[in-house]
Amino acid sequence: MRQGVRSSGDDLVSGRATTARPLLIVHTGDMKGKSTAAFGLALRGWNQGWRIGVFHFARALGVRAGEENALRALGRLHEQTGQGGPVTWHTMGLGWSWTSREDLADHELAAAEGWEQVKRDLAAQSHDLYILDEFTAPIRWGWVDVADVIETLRTRPGNQHVVITGRKADPLLIEAADLVVEMTRVKHPSDVGPIGQGGIEW
Repeated sequence: MRQGVRSSGDDLVSGRATTARPLLIVHTGDMKGKSTAAFGLALRGWNQGWRIGVFHFARALGVRAGEENALRALGRLHEQTGQGGPVTWHTMGLGWSWTSREDLADHELAAAEGWEQVKRDLAAQSHDLYILDEFTAPIRWGWVDVADVIETLRTRPGNQHVVITGRKADPLLIEAADLVVEMTRVKHPSDVGPIGQGGIEW
């Protein structure tokens, strides 16, 4: 990985000088919250004026994510006022999800095309923060080559941060990452009742 550039600030917790370097971050595990955490990072980045690129590789059928609405609104706010940074949202394989895999050939093609778009954007340094949401699934299913993903991210130019979310992240991806979070289920309302509710789960 590339060496960091010393910044002028200090880490408020440790007191050590902070660095600015491109990070590969993986949010995995069986518990909900992986994408939520990634979109929280997007909010922080937007506030810094970063260019945010979201690549949504899977979505629940019929559900329009609250995060999409919010980030698109922040993108419009940036266009109108200059506040924050620009937001670009791509949805690959509209209308499919990791729980419903009909028309697999079409979804495989959409995922592969989505990854090629990410590669083009990385080469052009189009964004400062990339959210590759639910990207572990097409890697796990062999729709996208994990070796290609790792090499592309390892050699990406500039100071581009990448966050990959999804269950069962490939061990090679975990090894290559700078920061890995595993969401572990301890307790959830669905243990005794409904699966989820608007405002909490979506």
